[in-house]
Amino acid sequence: MTSRISNFLIDNISPNLPVEILTPDLRKMLSAGPTNLVIQAPPGTGKTTLLPPLVANVLNGQRLESGSPTKVLVTAPRRVAVRAAARRLAFLDNSTLGDKVGFSVRGEHIPGSLVQFMTPGVLIRQLLNNPDLPGVGAVIIDEVHERQLDSDLLIGMLTELSQLRDDFSLIAMSATLDSEKFAELLDAQVLSAEAPIHPLDITYAPSRNPRVGSRGVDWDFLDHMAQKTHEAVLRSPHSALVFVPGVAEIDRVINKLEALGHSNVFPLHGQLHPQEQDRALTRSSTQRIIVSTPVAESSLTVPGVRIVVDSGLSRMPKRDSARGMTGLVTSSCAQSSANQRAGRAGREGPGEVIRCYSQEDFSHFPQFVAPEINSADLTQAALWLSSWGTQPEDLPLLDQPPHSTWAAARQTLHHIGALEKETITDLGHRLSTLPLSPPLGASLLRFGEQAAKILAVVAENPQGDVEKQQPNKREVERLRRLAPASSEKASAGEIVGAAFPQLIAHKIDHGEYLLASGTRARLLDDDLKDAHWLAIAAINRSNNTAIIRAAARISEADALELIGVTQETRAHFVDGKVQARKVKAAGAIELSSTPTKPTPEEAFDAIATALSDGGVKLFHFSDKTSSLRDRLKFIHAHRGAPWPDIESTDPHLWLSAEIKALSHGTPLHKIDIYPALQRLLPWPEANNLNEYAPSHLEVPSGNRHRLDYSSGRPIVKVKLQECFGLAQSPTFCGIPVQFHLLSPAGRPLAVTDDLQSFWSGAYSQVRAEMRGRYPKHPWPEDPWSAPATARTKNRM
Repeated sequence: MTSRISNFLIDNISPNLPVEILTPDLRKMLSAGPTNLVIQAPPGTGKTTLLPPLVANVLNGQRLESGSPTKVLVTAPRRVAVRAAARRLAFLDNSTLGDKVGFSVRGEHIPGSLVQFMTPGVLIRQLLNNPDLPGVGAVIIDEVHERQLDSDLLIGMLTELSQLRDDFSLIAMSATLDSEKFAELLDAQVLSAEAPIHPLDITYAPSRNPRVGSRGVDWDFLDHMAQKTHEAVLRSPHSALVFVPGVAEIDRVINKLEALGHSNVFPLHGQLHPQEQDRALTRSSTQRIIVSTPVAESSLTVPGVRIVVDSGLSRMPKRDSARGMTGLVTSSCAQSSANQRAGRAGREGPGEVIRCYSQEDFSHFPQFVAPEINSADLTQAALWLSSWGTQPEDLPLLDQPPHSTWAAARQTLHHIGALEKETITDLGHRLSTLPLSPPLGASLLRFGEQAAKILAVVAENPQGDVEKQQPNKREVERLRRLAPASSEKASAGEIVGAAFPQLIAHKIDHGEYLLASGTRARLLDDDLKDAHWLAIAAINRSNNTAIIRAAARISEADALELIGVTQETRAHFVDGKVQARKVKAAGAIELSSTPTKPTPEEAFDAIATALSDGGVKLFHFSDKTSSLRDRLKFIHAHRGAPWPDIESTDPHLWLSAEIKALSHGTPLHKIDIYPALQRLLPWPEANNLNEYAPSHLEVPSGNRHRLDYSSGRPIVKVKLQECFGLAQSPTFCGIPVQFHLLSPAGRPLAVTDDLQSFWSGAYSQVRAEMRGRYPKHPWPEDPWSAPATARTKNRM
């Protein structure tokens, strides 16, 4: 007995969708064989609704008989968009969700026979389990312009797959005009469709209050947004869509709108139960207000909307490399995002857009969305690529990750045991397929099902004491199904600390904590203020200050076990002496410290470190040593190699004997580095040292005067009378000596490297001014024939 699965009824799905214009070309290209494509179409054109079933129909022919049909997988960056797209397509096809159309998100899976919607993370884990994707004929990656990290990685992995399989198509869909960049990466053709946008009345209505303050989005600003929304819906019969950056902001705006008398107000964000999301996304004959995160910016269509009120804010993950922490940062959205939000008001007719910021503010927004790969924590990405068997530089990516962030991610994976040297471990492979971040997954596998409740809280943007918060029950059950059985009891602090040992913190002052990573952070939650040790679950940066957003109490014993305790001698070179302490520490947290005498090896290392920080200035320079240093710099500048460049030569290589002497107790003031400089002289070229840069210059008086090279050229300071008869300045390395001619009292009279011009010109004026002041010294009218001398006239 055979069963028959029908194609999608495209005519029922596509009426009046602008993207329908692409269907002839799309059919023709896919019918000719697998191909990679980039489809550019603005939000609201119907690309997410129409193109997946069309691709499925082409791949499977005119009718599907029994057997295994070729599936089309479609990714969208947010769970709420995935659910909504699957339900919408099944509804338009007049089929049951789970028949031809299904979806897969974290904690929920409804299989479909032809089209399966899913988040990028779900598909990545599916790829890691089965890299060939058997039975899948095409993957469509939607909303690639949002540049989310998972989507960027997925493009790289699937581009490799498309090069290995000759029966596979990769299609990227973008809502903005950056399609050529994706087409070049995928070696793909571009298809474009435009959206008919009705006229929009855009006004700017900034608040008197700043949009973002020291503790996040300003509550008064949100009240201002609610007031503007209230005024707009009073003068219009249409529904409104309000964009704010997060769930807390949604709650504030809704509370204010309800206080203003509105009852038909609905939230829309990814943490809602699907039934609550459907309430916001279902068309209604009555006026409604939908208060949403940016999830409705391009991924979703909210019917009936003709009014958009925009905060101009978005929330993105941001890694602070200096502190080794990652958090969500609220900042202005991109101009492209603001324009997409505005476009939501013009899908069904003329619309009104109220931007709660100034036009000048808008001009300073970034033009496009910044790629997450440049700023997000990359621990999950590093684990996935290690499991995939590649590194970022070998994967076709739009942007390479920052080296320091990638190195920090791999260090985290080493710490939790997911990597060993360059190889992924069995634990790492297991973590890579868990629908949980690697640190949380490691904690779940360590403590088992008892950790499910706490980790469910931590995974969902926690606030305050995580032990007192109520988690999503479905998420708890999902984690329990993934966890091994557990017998040993673990505290909330142990569970959180095992995930983030570098964020375990010790109280050092009122409200201030020192993290094992070395970061200082402030605690704002009064419920935890009496805790001496905290396992931090969430931390943010605000005005260059780290703020502990969520944490759990942890005992000192558990904290030290998770961080690990070390004992070492820490030596520092301070004020010419090596000072040492025996330090017992947990990461950067010092537990005890006692003075001790350093070993010569410890002292050597301390001096070498100080030398790296302060350079050779650490040592005493006599006049003789300074002179040789300046002469060597001068020769190197004008003759180059093999004369050494003292500034770039590693001082550890030529000062090792002096460092060793210091480390064995020789006082700093008794060590001169003249012998070390002599060791730098190149041989046999050193025989020419006095030819290229002599230390002294003999002048016509017969005296020898020191040459100063510290300015980069040879300078001699000499009494004017000692140079009578000297017409030309001597040159060294092609640079003439500059004469600072002095009075008998040693005061400067003239500076020149052209003595002939000085004697023939300026000397007569100097003579007129000086001979009365210094009558005992010679001031001849003819300096050319006068004997050079340093003596007075009576002693000549």
